[in-house]
Order: sequence, then C-alpha cells, then structure tokens
Amino acid sequence: MPQSIRPRTVAHAAVFGPLEGAGRAELVAQRLTDAIVLGILADGERLPTESLLARKFGVATVTAREALDTLRHKGLVETKRGRGGGSFVTYAGAGHGRLQDERLLGLSRVQLRDLGAHYAAIGAMTAELAADRATDTDVDNLRRIVESADPTDEGAARRAQGTFRLEVSALSQSARLVREELRLQAEFGPLLWLCLRNPDYRDRCREAQRGMVAAIEAQDGERARRLSVRQITEAIEWLIEAKAALEKTE
Repeated sequence: MPQSIRPRTVAHAAVFGPLEGAGRAELVAQRLTDAIVLGILADGERLPTESLLARKFGVATVTAREALDTLRHKGLVETKRGRGGGSFVTYAGAGHGRLQDERLLGLSRVQLRDLGAHYAAIGAMTAELAADRATDTDVDNLRRIVESADPTDEGAARRAQGTFRLEVSALSQSARLVREELRLQAEFGPLLWLCLRNPDYRDRCREAQRGMVAAIEAQDGERARRLSVRQITEAIEWLIEAKAALEKTE
C-alpha cells in the first residue's frame, strides 16, 4: 500500500464503485449527488454512459437511467443529444445547502448516531495505525494539507478535510481501511462535514487536524485515535442539533 495517495483520483474511482445492496435508483442518485456536491465530480464533467454506469455500480441499466433522471430534476446534470453529447455535471455550488438540508431531514437521529459510530471506528483505527507507520515525509505532507487550506472558505475547508482523512487512511497501509474511508466519504462526506458551514467549526477542524498531525509525528497512536473520534463525534452532534433546528422551521 503506498504511503501517499492522490485523494481526488482514488475518491473519483470510489464514486463509481459497486453499491452494497445495489438495485435502487435512489442509492445511485445519492452517491452521484454527494460526489457532485463534494466536488469529486466537477462542474462540466462528463459522466459515464447509462450502460457503463450500470456496470460500474452493479445495477440494471434502467436503474442508472432513473438515477440520471433524478439528477436532471435536481439541476445537477444536463443531458445533451447528438455527437459529443452525454450527461454533464451542471453544478457549481449553488443550492448546496438546500440539497444537504433535505438529506439531513430525511435521516433519523438514530441513523446519524449509527453513522457516527461507524465512521469513528474507522477513523480511530486509521489514525492509530498512521501514528505507527507514517514517515517524516508523510507527516510533512499532512501538515502541508492542513496549512495550505483557506479556513475562511467553506469549500476549501471541506476539500481539505476530505483530503486529510484520505491521507491518514492511506498511512494506515490497510487497503481495506482505505476502501472503507473512500466509501464513507463518497456516500456521507458532504453531509458529515456540514458543520464546516460555521466559521468557528472550521477553526476547530483545523486545530483538530493540527493535533492529529502532532500525535502522528510523535507516534502517539492513542492520542491520534482520541482526537479523530472526538472530531467525528462533534460533527454528528452538530448535525443532530441542525436537524432539530430545521424541523422547527417546517
């Protein structure tokens, strides 16, 4: 397992990985929606054909077609006919909050806490293993990711958090853990880090990342594990509070 990965490349590949319990168009549409909102699938990017999407996701062609219809209805994809045609991403950030608020309202508090418990378990183990296996070069790379992000920009902070988590998982040198991190980011990343809307949380996120880098550099696996779990737990609690606030406005 390489000690450094190209996060966008592997995350892009993970978007089109087979779905567990595949068969529902909603699952395909949600996977693609999250990837578009997260920026893994860029504005103007051409999506695979319906038949290729179906093969990649392990679903029927009609399911892939229904998923694309959903994306077109949301204004996330535009389909052009004729030579040079296809389905293209048409999302440049507008409406991000509305899409994620709708998704948050669709999840129960039990589901959110379950997501947090699952992701915290993965994050804890990858952080602990990274502290044991990272080289000085790896630590420098993690620090560069943290310090190069603009904390005043929500999108930049979100991308930096995804990149940071992917790099830490890669340093675990566990292919299974990396795949699970990628799957969770592809499916839940945009939702999980909604707290980064808040400038105070962006600052707290950067401090948490700095703490994890220091723990990994010191080969303190227990501290790296603890900081990783704490950050995910706080993000889930923020989501639960945000969900309650949204429900009051309905």
